[in-house]
Amino acid sequence: MTESSDPRRPRLALLMGDVAGVGPEVIARVISGCQDLCHPLVVGHPDVLARAVQLVGLERTVHRVDSPQHVAADSDPNSIDCWNPSSADVADVAASQVDARCGQAAADWVLATAAAALEGHIDAMVTAPLNKAALAAAGVGVPGHTELLARACGSDSVAMMLYLPPTSARLGPHGLGVAHVTLHTSIASVPGLLTVDGITEHIELIAGFLVQVGCTRPRIGVCALNPHAGEEGLFGDEEQATIAPAVAAAVAGGLDASGPFPADTLLRRAVGGEFDGVVAMYHDQGHIALKLVGFDSAVNVTLGLPLIRTSPSHGTAFDIAWQGTADPAGMQAAVDAALRLWHNQPTNAPHIAGAFQQDD
Repeated sequence: MTESSDPRRPRLALLMGDVAGVGPEVIARVISGCQDLCHPLVVGHPDVLARAVQLVGLERTVHRVDSPQHVAADSDPNSIDCWNPSSADVADVAASQVDARCGQAAADWVLATAAAALEGHIDAMVTAPLNKAALAAAGVGVPGHTELLARACGSDSVAMMLYLPPTSARLGPHGLGVAHVTLHTSIASVPGLLTVDGITEHIELIAGFLVQVGCTRPRIGVCALNPHAGEEGLFGDEEQATIAPAVAAAVAGGLDASGPFPADTLLRRAVGGEFDGVVAMYHDQGHIALKLVGFDSAVNVTLGLPLIRTSPSHGTAFDIAWQGTADPAGMQAAVDAALRLWHNQPTNAPHIAGAFQQDD
């Protein structure tokens, strides 16, 4: 990664997510490697962090801080700053179990860190996975990070994008992004949630991101909802009634958008470099393809926010949590992405953008 000429190292918040999962471990595994590139601040419970540090055999002490403002520019490299803006008692929760305390703490950490970022005390945030059942048990009221961040930032137009940097020869020179029109909802609810304006908005968001990573005229492919793109209405009319008008609106607005195309062939064409971005209609439609191609290198980027937020593409991995075997590659990719985004963000950008260096 090429470092910025900006002498100030960014203040990077690493959020534990659900502490019953692998979040604390993967943070402990990547923290020492990023201390030369940023001022890392772990947002979570310090006792949990201390256990994770011991689990991975890292020789670091945990330094409790009262706020992000108390993280010194010359922090001791042998210690890890940890901020816990939650009263939820998660110090001794059981591994691999859904626990409302974990859900409450994870939500508290997201909201507090977003507020600190909006106030200028945090430059970027990287979130470890949370558990949606634990969020629900805590009565949080939203199903995931994207919705929590939208609430915290007062952002009406947000999108979850999985992004593959251009590390594969099969991808185009600017990588591949896949944004999702609907996200954490049931498959049965998807058709009723699709609107012309919503789909057009997602085309615009992903196109804006791609422009800011150096793709001057992004080629955006839009997925159909139904098999065979509805087969002229035989398998459903969402393509004709909603998706095609959204594509037409985006084209009328000057964007290079096309579709709707059957998702099974569109994602293959995009991975082959024919498209720079894809708009998927629902979660698994985009996630499955990208995770097959690059599970460890795919990074979740939230579009439409006035702050930088990335995360690994994997989940809480309860099956291996607190066993000392979690692979930190996804968290490392998310850290790298957040730092690249910060180093290359355009001046006065209205929402999350940045530019990834092309030297991976």
